[in-house]
Amino acid sequence: MSYYKLIGLDKEPFSTSPDPAFLFLSREHRAALCRLQIAITLRRGLCVLLGDVGTGKTTLSRRLAQILSEDSSMIFRMILNPYFKTEEQFLSRVASLFHVDVGSGGGAPDYMEAIERFLFHAGVEQGRTVVLLVDEAQILPDFAFELLRILLNYETNEYKMLQLVLVGQMELLPRIGRMANFWDRIALKYVLNPLGEEEVREMVDFRLRQAGYRGAAPLFTNEAINRVWRHTQGYPRRLAMTCHNCLEALVMYEKKIVDEEIVARVIETERKNAGLQA
Repeated sequence: MSYYKLIGLDKEPFSTSPDPAFLFLSREHRAALCRLQIAITLRRGLCVLLGDVGTGKTTLSRRLAQILSEDSSMIFRMILNPYFKTEEQFLSRVASLFHVDVGSGGGAPDYMEAIERFLFHAGVEQGRTVVLLVDEAQILPDFAFELLRILLNYETNEYKMLQLVLVGQMELLPRIGRMANFWDRIALKYVLNPLGEEEVREMVDFRLRQAGYRGAAPLFTNEAINRVWRHTQGYPRRLAMTCHNCLEALVMYEKKIVDEEIVARVIETERKNAGLQA
């Protein structure tokens, strides 16, 4: 039997997989999601979502994908691993995502021309909004940024034909900053920061409820939450991992609630496993 069944849960509450059902929308997450939706709806062009590892960028991207995919006026596609060796390889991926037929043996100019025709047909003739989201955008090769810059040039007098959302770690920012022609096209730049202590409490309670917890009292004491927050520094991914370990410890030690003592033991184990001093 899974450990979470032993404490009355239906699901694993603290998985680090980007499940939109377990996305806790902090104030920053809600603001980022709202501003992205507005920029995309207004067809403003380039949006950049930044944050350190573990701040919830990918999970937020999945939530945005869920919302846009349910809107028939949107044509939404994602690139999850943007590692490309050649211009043709990159453009081939973009074309295939949007079902753009280029034919065999096409070069970069052929792909660009075909994608431009598609953007005009979908955006102008059909009145739909074409959205491309690139996750882990900090690993995009330089030539891909230049090709995306050209695609962002396709516009009417009122709107951009391609809505581009780049999601990446903070190292993406200086890369874009060195490309003035690309930087100038940013319509929205948003940086996700870690959670505060109260939001850590809210996230823990939210995830437990989503997983089926129906207890009248919180499963984590306030002291435990404070210790978790200080240890994880409010990063959602680290928070999920530590809380998962705390629930396993809860079962192992046959306790009813996660208190500061359990968290301290978990932190000690995590530090030992990471080769750090307690």
